[in-house]
Amino acid sequence: MVEAATPLVGVAVKNLYKIFGPTPEKFLQPVRDGMSKQELRDTHGHVLGLRDISIDMPAGAIQVVMGLSGSGKSTLIRHINRLIDPTAGEIWVGADDVVQMSARRLLRFRRERTAMVFQKFALFPHMTVVENAAFGLQIQHISPKKRHACAMRWVERVGLKGYEDNYPNQLSGGMQQRVGLARALANDAPILLMDEAFSALDPLIRGDMQSVLLDLQQELSKTIVFITHDLDEALRLGDRIAILRDGEVVQQGTGQQIVLQPANDYISSFVKDVNRGRVIRCRTLMKTGAPVQGPEVDASMVIEEAARLLSGVGQEAANVVSSKGRHLGTLSMADIIAAMVPPNVESSTQPTPLS
Repeated sequence: MVEAATPLVGVAVKNLYKIFGPTPEKFLQPVRDGMSKQELRDTHGHVLGLRDISIDMPAGAIQVVMGLSGSGKSTLIRHINRLIDPTAGEIWVGADDVVQMSARRLLRFRRERTAMVFQKFALFPHMTVVENAAFGLQIQHISPKKRHACAMRWVERVGLKGYEDNYPNQLSGGMQQRVGLARALANDAPILLMDEAFSALDPLIRGDMQSVLLDLQQELSKTIVFITHDLDEALRLGDRIAILRDGEVVQQGTGQQIVLQPANDYISSFVKDVNRGRVIRCRTLMKTGAPVQGPEVDASMVIEEAARLLSGVGQEAANVVSSKGRHLGTLSMADIIAAMVPPNVESSTQPTPLS
C-alpha cells in the first residue's frame, strides 16, 4: 500500500499573464500598460486569458477560484501543472518554479506532486472502478499488488465498496465522480486540482460530494485548488476564495471577508443574497467582556448554529470560547440577527447570474 508521506506545500502564483494568439509576446507590454481585453481581441486578434494574477494558496487548505464563464478560472488552474504555458509570470510550488521546469521534471511533477479531478469525470470506459482508481499508480510503475491494495483503500474511503468491479457506464454521475476522486487521492500527491469537479452533478449529489471532500480534507490536509462558478459552493468549501472577472482578480480573501467587506459593487451584487448566517463565525461578531449567563459556543461556529442553540435554550447571549475552552467574549442574539441582514445593493450593479 502507498502511504501518505509527502510534505505539505503551498502554491504561489505571481504576476501571471496569458495571451492567446500567434504572437503573444508582442502584446505583453501593451497589456501591462492597460490595453483592454476588447481592443486586444478586436484590433489585434489576440485573446487575453489572464492579466497580472497573483494569489498565495496556503499549504493544506482549500483555495477556491470562482467567476463567471470566460473569467479565466479554468485557464488559471491549468497553469499550475503547466497544461497551459504562461506568457509571463511565475508559479511556485514550494521552492520550485513550475514555469522553469524541464520537460522531464515537469512530467515527474505532474505524476507525483499533482492530481486532477475533472468536471466530465474522464474515466476509462474499458476499466473497472478499481482499475480506474489505480491508473495513476500504474503509470508510476507501482507493482500490481500494491496499486490494487491502495486503489481499493480509496475506493472504500469514497463510499464505493462493492462497486470495485463495475464499469463506469454502470454507475451514476455522482458515483463516477467518486471514482475520479479516488484516483486522484490514490496518487498521494500533495496538490489536488479540481476543475468544476461537481458542476455536472445534481444539487443533492453535489452537496453530498462537497461533504465527502470536506470530510477527507479534515484528515488529509491536501493543498486543494477548487474551481467553481457557484458562490454557495465556494463559501462552503473555501478556506480562501479568489474571484476572477475578465481574467483579473477582483477580490480575494476568506469567505467572511468577501461577504462582509465586498471590494466593489460587482462583488456586492454577488453576495447580497448569501445566507450570511452560514458564513459569518462567532469570533467575528463577539464582543470582549466577562462571561454572561448562557451557553458556550466555539469561536469557529457559524452564527446560524449559534442562533439555533440560543433559541433552543431560551437565552439571549452566549459565551464565545476557543477550541481549548478559554473564554474569549460574548455574543448576543440581537447582534446575530443584525449580522444576518445584508445591506441593500442597487439592482443596476447585478452581474449575470452564476447559474
